[in-house]
Amino acid sequence: MRAWTSPDVPGLAVADPAGSVRVHDTASGELRLTRPGDVARLYVCGITPYDATHLGHAATYVAFDLLNRAWRDSGHEVRYVQNVTDVDDPLLERAAATGVAWDDLAERETELFRTDMSALRVLAPDAYVGAVESIPFDVELIERLQERGHVYDLDGDLYYDVHADPRFGNVSRLSEAQMLEVFAERGGDPDRPGKKHPLDCVLWQAERPGEPSWKTALGRGRPGWHVECSSIAVHHLGHDFDVQGGGSDLAFPHHEMSAGHAQAAYDGERFAQAYVHAGMVGYEGAKMSKSRGNLVLVSRLREAGVDPMVIRVALLAHHYRSDWEWTDDELDTARRRLDAWRSAVGSASRAQAEALVPAVRDALAEDLDAPAALAAVDAWAGSEPGDGSGSGLVRDLLDARLGILL
Repeated sequence: MRAWTSPDVPGLAVADPAGSVRVHDTASGELRLTRPGDVARLYVCGITPYDATHLGHAATYVAFDLLNRAWRDSGHEVRYVQNVTDVDDPLLERAAATGVAWDDLAERETELFRTDMSALRVLAPDAYVGAVESIPFDVELIERLQERGHVYDLDGDLYYDVHADPRFGNVSRLSEAQMLEVFAERGGDPDRPGKKHPLDCVLWQAERPGEPSWKTALGRGRPGWHVECSSIAVHHLGHDFDVQGGGSDLAFPHHEMSAGHAQAAYDGERFAQAYVHAGMVGYEGAKMSKSRGNLVLVSRLREAGVDPMVIRVALLAHHYRSDWEWTDDELDTARRRLDAWRSAVGSASRAQAEALVPAVRDALAEDLDAPAALAAVDAWAGSEPGDGSGSGLVRDLLDARLGILL
């Protein structure tokens, strides 16, 4: 699948002596220092394209863009992979309700997502993989699970035994009782008769009348949600990659199940080193979500003439792990902030710029603390004007590390 075109990212003339980033790992509950090899490997779960990009989505992808940029600034090559769940129940339901072909709906909304990400200057993934094109990888992984006795048939559907992975529960750190409280509302089917355990999840869904299906060695059907990310990540990144990312609502069941599939299929090889989760963005008193319809869409803000850099600054004003509420004041605050930076950049001295570089880097190195980085930029913008000799470095810094074009 085609991604979008990444913006050019300037290199900084001031070297980064540390080059390390600590992130909060949900699985351990602690900050973990990322230690990439020559290539830093990042997987971030993508959209189910049945509606447009809302600010909750944008906040997540901007957050992981900070990690991508931090690694690149420290000299790492980055291998970034993202999926698109371009066939799934919510997509099929929306297509049926609107009278649009499911694949046309998926492509339309995926293209809108591409344009939103491009406008927000989010670096594109190196591999942007649709669920449909991942089916050969899914089948291979499911067959490995079958060979190890971790799969059972239920009326033609193939289910995964969640206890096949002895580390089940380690990603989300939830008890099974806690898991059961949210499993159904997050795509699970705990009450289906015939399942060996309520938390077992579907790997392969047999063909249903009127729904898309593909002919494979498993029979005609389509993959379950979790196996899609397992197989794409293993295929494109290998095992034990640096960071698995996404929104906090994906910790369970999605990331728990994805890790379990891969670890059980490959005899315990660790799926990812760290699981990093972005907080939820609320609006009108509830989490912003397609099902509720309480959405603020990036595309509509852009259509209304809002500078995408204002949107990005508004998102960066909140720490990526925090849950927060969007209000109309967010844009006004971000606009004033960006205007102040743009007014000040032409008079930045070299000394001011060279002092700002480590302040921004250090903030982002500590769990991608964008609010602290923005506060450092505010302090510089409010200082005495200089001679303009550092203007280029300040522009490059905000572009390279924050994705902000002044």
